[in-house]
Amino acid sequence: MKPKIDILAKIIAKKREEIAARKAEVSIAELLRLADEAPKPESLIRHLRESPHLPVIAELKKASPSAGIIRDDFDVLALGKMYQQDGAAALSVLTDESFFQGSLDFLRQLRPHIQVPMLRKDFIIDEYQIAEARAAGADAILLIVAALEKSQLHDLHAAANEMVMDVLVEVHTAEELEIAMSVDTPLIGINNRSLHTFEIDLAVTETLAAQIPKSVTLVGESGIYSADDARRLTDAGVHALLIGTSFMKQPDPGMALAKLIRDYHRFSHH
Repeated sequence: MKPKIDILAKIIAKKREEIAARKAEVSIAELLRLADEAPKPESLIRHLRESPHLPVIAELKKASPSAGIIRDDFDVLALGKMYQQDGAAALSVLTDESFFQGSLDFLRQLRPHIQVPMLRKDFIIDEYQIAEARAAGADAILLIVAALEKSQLHDLHAAANEMVMDVLVEVHTAEELEIAMSVDTPLIGINNRSLHTFEIDLAVTETLAAQIPKSVTLVGESGIYSADDARRLTDAGVHALLIGTSFMKQPDPGMALAKLIRDYHRFSHH
């Protein structure tokens, strides 16, 4: 086992309890039935690749372990519609309740109103959560290499693909990247934030992006506050950005998203 001191270990322990409790309430068979009835998933990869401008996965995040409450006034539906209207290529929806004040209900609330793909952003360690994501209307899921054993990552990746969901495989180190590549995933997220210490460094992306084949769609995550940050990451070879906190802290997150895209293209040499 990798040493997992820290916040991540705490989150995973809590997650195991939550999943056990939820399995007692709703069987996996029932979830799979609901998943079958959900609208067919949109491809996250395709939406990122075909975006007419800088592709941004805009994140809906009320709180986090490192920042506490990020946004008091959190009307998930209004925020989601705003993001969509202001150019988001996709939405990332935090569904972890204990540490991020998220909810699976957010996906259900958003689904009828959102045409872009929605990513279930959570600490997924069990196939049950993938069925849950699909039943709630998610198009894609996040799998965090730091939170999983290699065999688990392979199994969960396969389970999601079986449900026709794209998987964003998140890495933070060269070792984790090697594991992600072993799954042969077409979509990788490089998190500039360590989930062990929650510290951020954009150089993480610059180092790792160079080692990833061009055929992989690459997403830069965490610590992106300006068009300069965005450019630094796309210059390193990133195709798309996942941005949450910096938008959530603005009075009008949709406007902040539109401004970032506008500034990026205005000053961009691409």
